[in-house]
Amino acid sequence: MENDGLRRAVVFDVGRVLFQWQLRALFEKLINDAEELDWFLAHVVTEEWHFEHDRGRALGDMVPERIALFPQHESLIRAYASRFNETVPGPVAGSHEIVERLAAAGVPLFCLTNFGDEFWHMFRPTQPIFELFADIVVSGVEKVAKPDPRIYEIVEERTGRGGADLFFTDDNPANIAAARARGWNAHLFTDSANLEAALADAGLL
Repeated sequence: MENDGLRRAVVFDVGRVLFQWQLRALFEKLINDAEELDWFLAHVVTEEWHFEHDRGRALGDMVPERIALFPQHESLIRAYASRFNETVPGPVAGSHEIVERLAAAGVPLFCLTNFGDEFWHMFRPTQPIFELFADIVVSGVEKVAKPDPRIYEIVEERTGRGGADLFFTDDNPANIAAARARGWNAHLFTDSANLEAALADAGLL
């Protein structure tokens, strides 16, 4: 029988936990006027619209629809699709070091991320850190996104674990609440120092 330390697994969110993510990081390169940039991010390429891709909608459907609504911004909307990796400025400070320490200790590692399928296939190959994870559940692939209970169920099926055997960290309170509703040990991510302390308290670091 596995000991408790190896039975329990740690599940990481990706955006804003492992990697910084902001649409502004791309579009501030393309729109010089601060007021226009704010308007564009509030009305054209918004996080809410982007979330449709996270839930499984194809860019081939989303992008032409958006261009039809905002034809004057066609080139910028196409940049969203082709230059998505530039919305990820870099890793979240300290998070990758925690992943490496957990991996070195033999703790099973997984990811549960709201991430579009097409964007995931662009982004994942650029980041060797993902090789340390046994499996990664991606909303755009599954066509269901956090906080829908079904995607947590998929994690349980794929990891062979449930309840307190899963330590989960995410920056979104709704996603944490959904995990706790399934009995997971869920930590609201604010920074790597607090995550490190929570993992230590759980006996995982």
